[in-house]
Amino acid sequence: MFKKILVPVDGSQTSWKALETGKSLAEKYDGVLVVITVMLPYGAGGLLQMSLDQTLIDQNNAAMKKAGFATLELAKEKFSGYKGEVEYVEETGNPAELILDACKSKGCDTIVIGSRGLSGVEEFLLGSVSSKVSQYAKVPVMVVK
Repeated sequence: MFKKILVPVDGSQTSWKALETGKSLAEKYDGVLVVITVMLPYGAGGLLQMSLDQTLIDQNNAAMKKAGFATLELAKEKFSGYKGEVEYVEETGNPAELILDACKSKGCDTIVIGSRGLSGVEEFLLGSVSSKVSQYAKVPVMVVK
């Protein structure tokens, strides 16, 4: 365990705490970190969204892609001076599903995830990404508060 650690980040405080925890574990156990950010595109299950024309949808999705890139860039900055191996992954789609898929495809043996992300009302009504990941993961999941 802790040889290949998947850490999802979304820019929330708890995701940055999870990143620090994952980094500490990787340093202690000589592990590899896989840092992933998943952007949920407009229209992919939002409860309180109103209909928009395709141009606005495309603009929204482009802005989300840019935010995902910025999140990974900030994660990279947090590893300044870090000597271990880190891989960065950016995905678009259902966060819980893509986190679980990345865990399997990258051969991760642990997931370190923040307890609450940036999903707001949807999280309250549908359940958090961290609870879905911990429920369906085939590897140990550490939820950081």
